[in-house]
Amino acid sequence: MKKQLSSWQEFTKGIWKNNPIMVQLLGLCPTLAVTVSAINGLAMGLAATFVLIMSSLLISSIRKIIPGQVRIASFIVIIATFVTIVDLVMKAKFPALSKALGPFIPLIVVNCVILGRQEAFASKNNPGRAFLDAIGMGSGFTLSLIVLGTIREIIGSRSFFGIKVLPEGFEPWLIMILPAGAFLTLGLLLALVNYYSIRKEREEHESIIAHYKRVGREELIEELKVN
Repeated sequence: MKKQLSSWQEFTKGIWKNNPIMVQLLGLCPTLAVTVSAINGLAMGLAATFVLIMSSLLISSIRKIIPGQVRIASFIVIIATFVTIVDLVMKAKFPALSKALGPFIPLIVVNCVILGRQEAFASKNNPGRAFLDAIGMGSGFTLSLIVLGTIREIIGSRSFFGIKVLPEGFEPWLIMILPAGAFLTLGLLLALVNYYSIRKEREEHESIIAHYKRVGREELIEELKVN
């Protein structure tokens, strides 16, 4: 039987270990399309997080009465309801942001991060754990968008959240605000994340081997080396 994660682990897994973008490579369409600035990344991340949290709570609460044959259709209807709320609020309160994000707010309905968490987690767990999973995954998604948008905005526009941070002498890299810049930046970030993860796993592996050497468990050392 799989050991259940603690509440803290349930929350933090989406920020680093199972980050939707940097690890699972989900939701890349809005990630690449809207992150020309940090504010766009923040807005898209918060919108998706709201939909994810509310959908997870509702689906988890009624999971036992949703017929298995129509569960995906039911999930989409619930998600679409909250996406409509977000879309209308943004158009009313933040028209400039709504225009900048364009069709990618309505497309949250088919965002594989949100639909995937409903199928894989919310529909199988209680509302409390579903909330922790949703807020963790949403936070990881939002942070990734902000980091990507920040890099592209600073290098491509010399600004951060619309405030100039680089001198006029710096020539902006036009490629960073183009689709190619999104692919390049994301690729470099993925390489850094993978390098750090592999290095950390190697250090943990070497630490375990060193411990077994100290206690004289040579047979376990050989087993670890094989694995």
